[in-house]
Order: sequence, then structure tokens, then C-alpha cells
Amino acid sequence: MKYITQIKEFAPRNNQEIEDKEVILKYIEQFPNNVLLTDNQIAHITSSGFIMNKDLTKVLMIHHNILNKWAWTGGHADGDENLLEVAIKEAKEETGINNVMALTEKIMSLDILYVPGHIKNNKYVNTHLHLSIAYVLIACEDENISVNEAENSGVKWIEIEKFNEENFNKYDSYMYDKLIERSKTKVKR
Repeated sequence: MKYITQIKEFAPRNNQEIEDKEVILKYIEQFPNNVLLTDNQIAHITSSGFIMNKDLTKVLMIHHNILNKWAWTGGHADGDENLLEVAIKEAKEETGINNVMALTEKIMSLDILYVPGHIKNNKYVNTHLHLSIAYVLIACEDENISVNEAENSGVKWIEIEKFNEENFNKYDSYMYDKLIERSKTKVKR
């Protein structure tokens, strides 16, 4: 399924997602040739994986080198229109897990994320936006995990009870909480 169709089919559940979906679709219309590429230096599509255990009680997070905080996995689309596959590939690369699957093939969250200017591979990357398409992924807690030093300095399972403003900033807590809730709702159906 093409990524544009998936975004159009995504049913926003709050004002933030209504607004972000509209902006993302307009941006895709304006930049159809490079919205999936990092050469679009203002904003580009990224795909994130919120990796949960089978019981939906823990989340596998990485300690992100650039952001210097615990975060979900994910990365740039690099021209790939299959954003679910991008999320799965990034999850494997960033955590060392080999077996991961989608809870559902549908997008679970849309968010426009601010990325501050930073140095990556000895090159300055300007401040820009990530048009984040997120999926919930499922992995086994028993699987070996490992740090990908190019991307992160830690990988660990975190209990869902810790996804609050005491442990994450206000926006990250909001974003992760909605994924936790949607995961539980998806399983109950």
C-alpha cells in the first residue's frame, strides 16, 4: 500500500493528529519528489517503531545519541515508500533484535517532530521537521539486544508505567502514552 494512501486512511483521534495529518498531506503535495528524502532540508517523512513486548507491558527503547534521551526507534524513509518496512528495519538495526512484527499494518500515530540542528558524521544538519509515521511493533523480551554505537548508547525494556512526565518530557510522554493506549485498544478488538 502506498504511504500516501495509508496517511489518508489514518483516522485522527485528537486535534493534534487532525492538524498534523492535514499539514503532512499538504507538504507531500508540495514536495512529491523529495518528501521521502533527507535532501528536503525543511521537513521529510520518517518512520518510527514503538516496540512493545507481547503482553504490551514494556517498550524497547534506545538512548538516542543526538537527542541524548530515551526514545523509540525509527529513521528516515530514504526514498522507501513502504514505511512499515522502514520502521521494522530501523528497529532491528537500532536494537539488535532479529524478530519483530507489526501489531497492525496500519499507522498508529502521526506526529510532526522538531529536530534541532546538530552534528552527524562530522557534518552539520540544520534544524528541520520529521513528518513522523509511527507503527507499534511487537518483539520478544527474551531476544538478545545490543547497542548500535552509530545511533545509540543504550537499549532497554521500560515498563509502560514509567511513560510519564517524571521520566519523559511532556510531549514525548503524550506521544508514547497515545501509542500505549492504542495498542491496548487494538488488542481488545
